[in-house]
Amino acid sequence: MEDIIRNYFQAWIDKNIDIVRETFSEDIVCVESYGPVYQGIDQVLKWFDDWNRKGTVLRWDIKQIAIVDKTAFVEWFFRCEYEGNIGEFDGVTIARFDEDMKICELKEFQSKSEHYYPYGKNR
Repeated sequence: MEDIIRNYFQAWIDKNIDIVRETFSEDIVCVESYGPVYQGIDQVLKWFDDWNRKGTVLRWDIKQIAIVDKTAFVEWFFRCEYEGNIGEFDGVTIARFDEDMKICELKEFQSKSEHYYPYGKNR
């Protein structure tokens, strides 16, 4: 499962829609961190194609992956250029796999990558 996750992240950097097609089940449900939901492989492929026409993933660094049963939890840092603007954030992906080892549910959550310490840093 870890290799599948790593290949999926790399597919965004490489703009490789074939890897995305191979990674997801036909009935995939994909929830982006800011709200959009894509249902089924056709919608996911349209999202991938549309997004990559307007943007480029500059970095998608995996910090750690934990796997429990058929679910992968991935912590990462993401940086992109989209419609001329640079954006970056930390995030977590929860990916559930089906019996065929295809991702059948993917949820993403984001956090600002710049952190601050309102009560001071202890270390």
